Parts: sequence; C-alpha cells; structure tokens
Amino acid sequence: MMKPINDRVVVMPAKAEEKTTGGIIIPDTAKEKPQKGKIVAVGPGKDGNKLTTKKGDVVLYGKYAGQEINYQGKDYLIMREDDVLVILDEK
Repeated sequence: MMKPINDRVVVMPAKAEEKTTGGIIIPDTAKEKPQKGKIVAVGPGKDGNKLTTKKGDVVLYGKYAGQEINYQGKDYLIMREDDVLVILDEK
C-alpha cells in the first residue's frame, strides 16, 4: 500500500454518478469528476503538526484538488490535507 509523506493524504474517489435523480443515464463524456472520496492513507504531518483526517474518513475536496494516479489498477488522488474541505459524518 502507499504511505504518503508530510501533510499528504491518499483518497479513493467515489464513483461518478451513472444516472440523474430523474433516471436519465449520463454518458461517459458528460460525467463530472467526483468531489467526494474515502481516505485510504495519511501522512505523519509536517513541522510537528498532526493531521486532522484519518484513514476511513469520507471527505469532500475541491474540484481540481490533488494529483490523479493509478496504482495496482485502482484510481487514487494524492493531495495535501489543506485541499480537503470537509469530513462527512456518514452515520
């Protein structure tokens, strides 16, 4: 598995919506990049500051946040914790 450094987190983005709420199927070319995902790894922090997020948190992040990578056949985003906008309470 990946182990990010400093204040970076690894996020597995949520799947893009396949249908609208009205049931219309969205073609691949019109799907928007998801802005929600689950944190799968966190770095140790930077300059003595621990990170607020933890593995398993479901988060929202900016539309253009992070660096997209493909690792072992799965898509991930690596971003600074500052790019995370909010931690969702999925209970």
